[in-house]
Amino acid sequence: MTKGQIEDTLTKKATKFYLEILGVGPTKTKTYIVEDMIIIRLNGNLSPIEKSLLKGDKGIEVVKDIRRHLHEQNISEMSQIIRETTGQTVISTHRDLSTKTGEIMYVFILEKNYQKQLEK
Repeated sequence: MTKGQIEDTLTKKATKFYLEILGVGPTKTKTYIVEDMIIIRLNGNLSPIEKSLLKGDKGIEVVKDIRRHLHEQNISEMSQIIRETTGQTVISTHRDLSTKTGEIMYVFILEKNYQKQLEK
């Protein structure tokens, strides 16, 4: 598969995966392979309960804490999806959520420069 095809496959799988765990799917998902990283950007991804929580005191903290826990519980499954699709092992992950836009970014660090490998 080409880099674009792999990015497209990961985009579709990530969209399905996060829809299943969050109950609300993103309005747009994009995946980028950059050197030894896979970056997945999901837009419009706040659930109705999260939107409600954001109206209260400490709402941002609560929503980010919930998402952190969800990330920790489910990251091995998403890492497995990446491994099955790319053959690459994820060695670390990073994520952040914008409580203003609902955008969430995941960065998966791979053990090798996968982009370089695909260019060969």
